[in-house]
Amino acid sequence: MRHSVIEMTISIKEVIDADRFPIFDRESSRLSDLVSQTSISLEDDGCAVLKNFIRPEYLDCLTREVLDVAHLAYDNIDDVNVYNTDVSVDYPPEHPAHIVMKRGNAFVARDLIGEDAIIAQLYINRDFKAFIARCFGLDRVYELGDPYAGLCANILRPGLEHPWHFDTNEFTVSMLTQAAYAGGAFEYCPNIRTPSAENMNHVSEILTVSGSSKIKRLDLRPGDLQLFKGRYSLHRVTEVSEDRDRHSAIFAYSEIPGVIGSATRTRQLFGRVAPEHLRAEMSNARSDNLMD
Repeated sequence: MRHSVIEMTISIKEVIDADRFPIFDRESSRLSDLVSQTSISLEDDGCAVLKNFIRPEYLDCLTREVLDVAHLAYDNIDDVNVYNTDVSVDYPPEHPAHIVMKRGNAFVARDLIGEDAIIAQLYINRDFKAFIARCFGLDRVYELGDPYAGLCANILRPGLEHPWHFDTNEFTVSMLTQAAYAGGAFEYCPNIRTPSAENMNHVSEILTVSGSSKIKRLDLRPGDLQLFKGRYSLHRVTEVSEDRDRHSAIFAYSEIPGVIGSATRTRQLFGRVAPEHLRAEMSNARSDNLMD
């Protein structure tokens, strides 16, 4: 059952600051310039942030719609490694997969987010998807076929963190909807590995050496849109240290239609699976041979 969090549907064209981010005018030179600038940031740094993508007058609504479903998040503190692989596997002694961390972030699945929510409308909007595709140099992106993971809310409660990890998808789109009072910073190390090289010595350095110069930190605020190449850039959200959650929306797209997560990973993140996930377990295609 989906939970409606706003009384009436707000047009997504009202919500986005289209004066600064003209995504609805696909043929405009201003949009081409925006795409070019964003693409350069992604190429050079693996990350691009569009500050104040949402108009200020809609930020309270954006915050509230995730706040209202945060209690539905699946809380499950896991022992994980940087690759989200089985921590009991007997890797070589120097392998960074031996370093075990506590993953404390929780997820609200797509089927629990109201269809009239700003983040839900944004996820399916054709102009938004076309813009995202162009920024990543793709002809098109598709919503996931996954009933839970295409769009989800990421909830990080006080005293918890989302430790260093790589994403399964090559690219990630997200938006902060509520900042923590303290902590909860997004940190990343761009291009720490490539499609053909794990570069485990660099990964081990980040996990074991305090204050590495490779680490960058973002000051994200509610309404900021973040585009990120998380498959190759190591990243984390630091511990939330005061009494307010950190909330964000995750917009997951794919280069091919119908992508569905595995049953194992879905159960880990959402505490349940659908028939689609059981069928997807039979096919575990990847675009590279990297550890997950």
